[in-house]
Amino acid sequence: MAEPTPETHVIDFRSAERLLDARDPRGAVKLLDSVIASHPENTAARLLRARAYFAAARLRPAEREFQHVLEREPDNAFAHFALGRTLVRSGRPEEAVRHFRLAAALDPRPDFVAAARFEDKG
Repeated sequence: MAEPTPETHVIDFRSAERLLDARDPRGAVKLLDSVIASHPENTAARLLRARAYFAAARLRPAEREFQHVLEREPDNAFAHFALGRTLVRSGRPEEAVRHFRLAAALDPRPDFVAAARFEDKG
């Protein structure tokens, strides 16, 4: 098997996006594993892998990936929102509120604001 090149990593990343859109999150994760192994600090690949883990209901790995992205990009509104959704789905809604509120503060999209539940004083 040929050694991966930057070009093959781009192709794998784009293919993983298409697989995720086609509802094949496990296939997307497989492609992204090699991309991330070669480029561990690539937050776009990690965010896409986190989304794929979430779609595959692999919540612990999704949570770890979203947290990894947020360590490097603390102002990433989508990562906060997605981490919040992951925490809710994991049965931890109290922890999720903080991330929903950060997402809404960073980007006041209607879905982020609705999830933040600012009207709830808790």
